[in-house]
Amino acid sequence: MNAAPHSSADMQRKPVRHVVIAGGGTAGWMAAAALSRTLGKYIDITLVESDDIGTVGVGEATIPTLLTFHRLIDVNEQEFMAASSATFKLGIQFENWRSVGHRYFHSFGTTGRDHWSAGFQHFWLKGRERGLASDYGDYCLELTAAMQNKFAQLPNNGINYAYHIDSTRYAAFLRRFSEGYGLHRVEGMIEHVAMADNGDIQALVLKDGTRIEGDLFIDCTGFRALLIGKALGVAYEDWSDLLLADSAYAVQTESVRQAVPYTRSIAGDACWQWRIPLQHRGGNGIVFASRYMDKDVALKTLMDTIEGEPATEPRLIHFKPGQRTRCWERNCVALGLASGFLEPLESTNIHLIQRGITRLLQAFPEIVNQVEVDEYNMRMREDLEHVRDFVLLHYHVTDRRDTGFWRECAEMNVPFSLRHVIDLFTETGKVYNLTNQLFAENSWIQVMMGQGITPRHRHPSPDLMGDDELSRFLGKIRGGVEQTVSRLPEHMDYIRSYCAMKNP
Repeated sequence: MNAAPHSSADMQRKPVRHVVIAGGGTAGWMAAAALSRTLGKYIDITLVESDDIGTVGVGEATIPTLLTFHRLIDVNEQEFMAASSATFKLGIQFENWRSVGHRYFHSFGTTGRDHWSAGFQHFWLKGRERGLASDYGDYCLELTAAMQNKFAQLPNNGINYAYHIDSTRYAAFLRRFSEGYGLHRVEGMIEHVAMADNGDIQALVLKDGTRIEGDLFIDCTGFRALLIGKALGVAYEDWSDLLLADSAYAVQTESVRQAVPYTRSIAGDACWQWRIPLQHRGGNGIVFASRYMDKDVALKTLMDTIEGEPATEPRLIHFKPGQRTRCWERNCVALGLASGFLEPLESTNIHLIQRGITRLLQAFPEIVNQVEVDEYNMRMREDLEHVRDFVLLHYHVTDRRDTGFWRECAEMNVPFSLRHVIDLFTETGKVYNLTNQLFAENSWIQVMMGQGITPRHRHPSPDLMGDDELSRFLGKIRGGVEQTVSRLPEHMDYIRSYCAMKNP
C-alpha cells in the first residue's frame, strides 16, 4: 500500500531545527524543560516571554502523572519540591457535592484487591450485604493515610501520590533547569505574528522590533492564544452548555496549620472552593457560574471562609470551558490555556499540558506533515473529552436540588460517553477502561459511589465465598492498610526531613 501523499504545504517546509515557544508560565516552561532535556543537542530552542504579563496560576494541585514526567526528564524530586514549596497529595476530599454536609474522598492508587473476573467493589458490595465490610475507603492505603495526615514514600512505588506546588516557583525552577540544557530565553512582548507564503507561521515580531524565526512554534500564550487562535484562526469549541462554571477568584493566604496531604473541594450554592496547602502558604480559590452567582457574592463567599491572612489580592479570572478544534495547526502546537481549558476540579490542567508535550515529543517531526498532525489532534481530543466527562460526573450525579445551578446540572443531557459509564455502573457495578485513559476504574468507582450511586446488581463471583472466607479476605486487606499507615510518619515531619524549602 502506498503512503498518503504529502500536502503542498508539507513539501514546502524545512526540517525542524529551531523551535520557538511563545509564552512562559507552567505550560511554556514545562515544554522548554522537556524539549531541552531530550532534544537540546539536536535542535535550537528559544522561549519568548514578558515579565509584564502575569500568569493565571490557578492550578497548584497535580496528579501522579507529574512524577512520570519528572522521571522522563530526570528532575530531582527533592530539589523540585524544595524549590516549589511543595507538599504531597494523596487525593481530593469532596465536601457538599453529593448533598450539603456529606463528604467523600477521591484517592490515588487502588482500593482492595481485584479478582480476574470481577473488581474489588463487587466483593465489598457483597460484604456490605452480609454486614462484613466497613467503609469502602478503609481498604485504600492512600485514603486512609490522608485521613490520618500520614505520608512517606514506600519501596516499589508502594504508595501513589502527587504534589501541591507553588506554580510561580515551579516555573522558575523549570527555567533554571531548561537553561542548563541550552535553552535561550528572550524577554519581550509579542507585537505581531509574521506569516509565510504557504500559510505557516514564519516569525514572532516583538514590540522592540526583534524578529524571532522558527520552524515549529509552540503557543503557550494562555487564553489570548496569539498563534493558534489569532494568527491561524483555529476555532474554539465551547462546552459551556455542559460545564456551567465560567469564572474564578484565586488568593493566597498565610499558613495557619500543618499542611495535610490532600486537596479540599468544597461545593456551594453555585460554586466550589479549593484549599491547597503548601509549605509556606495556602492556595485558595472559588470557581463559580456567573449566571447563578454574582462576582461580588463569590468574592465575599471566598474571603469570608479562608483561613489565615491574605498574602495577595484576590484575582478574578474569566474562562470559557472547551477546547480548540485542533491543538496542532500547520507548524504550531498549542499547549495549556491556548489549547483549551477545563476548570481545576480534578487538578488535570498540568496533566493535559504534560500529555501534549509527551505526544509532541513522540511525534516530533523531521518535517511537519499533515498525517502526524491529524493523529496528534485526534489523540488530544480523546484525552480532553475523557477529562471533561469525569469532571462533569461530579456535577451531574448528585442529590442536590437546592439551587437552580444544581438543578440544571442534574437535569442536563450529558454526552453519551458519560451517560454510558453512569448507566453501566448503576446497573452492574462495572467500569471498563480504554487503554491509556487518565482516570482508571478506581477513580470512577470512588466518585460515582461518593456522589450517591449504589449499583443495583453486581458480579456473582463473591457469592462463591462463604461468610468466613469473605470476612478473612476483607479483613486481611483492611489490616494490611492499617498496619502500613501506622508505620508512616506525620506528613509535615516527612516534608521537613525530605524536602524543606530553603527560602520561605
